[in-house]
Amino acid sequence: MGFKCGIVGLPNVGKSTLFNALTNSSKAQAANFPFCTIDPNIGIVPVPDIRLEKLAKISKSKKIINTTISFVDIAGLVKGASKGEGLGNKFLSHIREVDAIIHLIRCFDSDDIQNVNPTVDPIRDLEIIETEMMLSDLESIHKRLEKSKKKNLDNEEQKILEIVLDYINNGKNISELRKNFKKKQLNKIGLLCVKPKIFVCNVDEKNIKQHNNYTKQFIEKFGDQNTLVISADIENQINELDIIEKNNYMKMIGLEETGLNSLIQKGYEILELDTFFTSGPEETRAWTIEKNSLAPTAAGEIHTDFEKGFIKAETISYEDFLENQGWQNSKAVGKLRLEGKDYIVKDGDVLNFRFNT
Repeated sequence: MGFKCGIVGLPNVGKSTLFNALTNSSKAQAANFPFCTIDPNIGIVPVPDIRLEKLAKISKSKKIINTTISFVDIAGLVKGASKGEGLGNKFLSHIREVDAIIHLIRCFDSDDIQNVNPTVDPIRDLEIIETEMMLSDLESIHKRLEKSKKKNLDNEEQKILEIVLDYINNGKNISELRKNFKKKQLNKIGLLCVKPKIFVCNVDEKNIKQHNNYTKQFIEKFGDQNTLVISADIENQINELDIIEKNNYMKMIGLEETGLNSLIQKGYEILELDTFFTSGPEETRAWTIEKNSLAPTAAGEIHTDFEKGFIKAETISYEDFLENQGWQNSKAVGKLRLEGKDYIVKDGDVLNFRFNT
């Protein structure tokens, strides 16, 4: 399973520019006027992982297949979107389909790029978007609870809706709900306010390595745990360069990794995801699973028959696979293990599944 991140924010904060940079495309139209994006743009991006090439070299694989991440460029929201202002409700519905939300926030001054508000204020801008999403959720919760009086609503779903309603009405920290409920339970109710969030402060080139007043104020209020500072414009420039020029340019401006890599790492962190590998002569491939997944669940990522007929998982850690140069030597020195249905797959495991069809 890959995962899907929706890029949201006010109009003209750089969403389409960031989307183009992340997906290395010009699929998303970028222009200097509000509501430039109407229908959501979707880009599927391979997740970079240096471990793949090392595994493939040992296995002499014919091809390498990365796992993927999808980015969805969702049109700019404005105050009143939950009531249909701007192009509101249509876009709020698009956000419900993503696994995580990337809040892109303008943290730069420019006379050349329009701003929907008279001043640049990242805290205010985030609160506008969060408020609109919460108001949309409130309307959805009330409608569904009202319907539940006429026809039975799933007890678990009703319970979660009532708890979320209490959290919203009393100003409680909604992110705490992710500690109390499983991801599948929260995904099922489809509310925006419970989705994991990454805050991306979009800065200009001169502030990519040092905080300006806007990023300082934002981090003081919201912290830096889920906050990244990225220049969408620089990311776009980087993607126009070949690999040597790219490395030289990043070194020159002091950028250690691209915004794409930063976002993927943060996405895996907040969504609690791991990667396992399959590796052989035909292909070396990365697979994404939730942390603490059992071996049969991991097998099911490859094919449902693998999960249904699961017998054992031949398992080698990534480090042991490299040290012993593959399956055969790892088995000879006792580093290949046969794991059963109760085995919790670890990040970097190299697996081969035994199953009955």
